Amino acid sequence: MDVTFADLLKTVLLGLVEGLTEWLPVSSTGHMILVDEFIKLQVSKQFMDMFLVVIQLGAIMAVVVLNFEKLNPFSAAKTRQEKGETVELWKKVIVASLPAAVIGLMLNKFMEEHLMTAPVVVTTLIFYGILFIVVENYNKHRRPRVTDLRNLDYKTALIIGFFQVLSLVPGTSRSGSTIIGGLLFGASRYVATEFTFFLAIPVMFGASFLKMVKFGIHYTGAEVLILVLGMATAFIVSIVSIKFLLSYIKTNDFKVFGWYRIALGIVVAAYMFLVGDPTAND
Repeated sequence: MDVTFADLLKTVLLGLVEGLTEWLPVSSTGHMILVDEFIKLQVSKQFMDMFLVVIQLGAIMAVVVLNFEKLNPFSAAKTRQEKGETVELWKKVIVASLPAAVIGLMLNKFMEEHLMTAPVVVTTLIFYGILFIVVENYNKHRRPRVTDLRNLDYKTALIIGFFQVLSLVPGTSRSGSTIIGGLLFGASRYVATEFTFFLAIPVMFGASFLKMVKFGIHYTGAEVLILVLGMATAFIVSIVSIKFLLSYIKTNDFKVFGWYRIALGIVVAAYMFLVGDPTAND
């Protein structure tokens, strides 16, 4: 298989979409449904299924690079207490990852086979869009209980982990569901968002590893180029996306993302009505 300039351009666009929508609570699946209709890479279905998951490695590496010092318990620059706090943070991340690891392994295949449809994605886009607006209105006169990540307790971390399970339903948005969980149970916007980013590390590394093992190690040169270019693009865009979101929520709420989700859901529904379900033949 030869790689054309068009394929490279399409790969960059897919990396751009991944880098933006993986961290903003707007659902990467909803965007990918639309993007995949107009951007078709000349690769096998098996490779494409793997690519759309493994490209997340580029996005998650952005979290690791931006927060390496905070996440590194062996840093020589940290005091003994700070190293202990970092270990505690990782323990909370592991605890919060357990629900998705257990329930996800049991239900992931069922979800992919039966719920990866445009109607489901439209429903979840709009539902969680409305929920973001409702939760922000509910929290308008409430003071967050947890304003520092170090004060996030294990119980709240586990609850956020259970909210992450909701993202198994396509169109939900992994970051969106966990942020909503954090906000509802007393975390500030910044803490909920930051913990969501860290929680993605084991989940996305694990999902990528499983997909790569399932695909095997028989890559063509063209496939390696597409995979590396997609991950590199997702990494660069994720750096910008993460910095933007953390800066934005310091002075703004999540309502704009709720309205955006509703608008996107309407766009996907209109496309489905006029053209047909783009996932019907998957």
